[in-house]
Order: sequence, then structure tokens, then C-alpha cells
Amino acid sequence: MTIFDDEFNRIFKRMSGSFFNIDDIFEEFKTEGSLSGPYYYGYSMTIGPDGKPVVKEYGNVKPGLLPSSDIREPLVDTILNEKEKLVKLVAEMPGVEKSDVKILVQGKSVDISAEHGDKKYHANVPIKFKVDENSAKATYKNGILELIFKLVEDEKPKGKTVEVE
Repeated sequence: MTIFDDEFNRIFKRMSGSFFNIDDIFEEFKTEGSLSGPYYYGYSMTIGPDGKPVVKEYGNVKPGLLPSSDIREPLVDTILNEKEKLVKLVAEMPGVEKSDVKILVQGKSVDISAEHGDKKYHANVPIKFKVDENSAKATYKNGILELIFKLVEDEKPKGKTVEVE
């Protein structure tokens, strides 16, 4: 077995345990009847640029915790396109309209929210790359929000070479 297989098995066991715990939480809600859904929780697993698995949690319920609100955390992926020097954020937010989506870019994070009827979403996404805030362009179609930024190239140190006489 390779190191990758061991790491994958470790993550899978951790994920499986979390799903069983969350089932118990849902049973508590059914018996108490004090809270109404929907409740959801999930994992997204991708392979990072270093070849190691990257597991992200999303949802409005975390294992072992009661839901704190009816606001859902959408699944958000960050995609780096080095060839075109772009960073793309893709968020899944079905059930809302384009006019319901609010995006605020502040420093090294993007705050995404949307509300339409009983569909409420909110996520604060850290940006791990140097991007130009003013280059942000967003589109929303069929429940998918795409936000694209241009990468900022590292500034080369300016200076002057002095000839020795």
C-alpha cells in the first residue's frame, strides 16, 4: 500500500464515523420535534496541487453539534488556472435568483450570501492567492455561482545598478 492509500483510508474512516454521528443527531431532532429541517452536511474531496487529498466540510450541521441556524453553507471550490493567471471560486446555491446573491470581497476573503424564500446561504471563503479585487467578475446560472479574479503577479524589486568606476 502506498502512503496515499493509507491517508485515504484514514480520511474515509473519519468521514464514515462522522456520518454515523450525524444520523444520531437527526434522530434526536425527530424525537424532540423542536427544530425543522432541512439539515445537511457533506464532504468534498479533491487532490491538492501537492498531490495530497484535500477534504472540505460543508453544510448547516457539523457532527456532534446542533444546527445553529437555518442558513446553509454552500459547497465552494477554489480553482487556480496558472496558464490564464486566474482564480475561480465556484459555489453551489440552488433555489435562489441572480438578484438574491450578494458578494463582498474584503482583503483575503470573499463573503457570499443569498436568500430567496426558505433558501438561505452564507459562506466566508479565504483566498489563498494574491488576486486583484477590482478584477472580480461574477456569473450565476442554474444554481452555480462563478466568481473569477485575475492573479496579481509578484512585483519585482525595483532598483538601479550602479557601475563602479
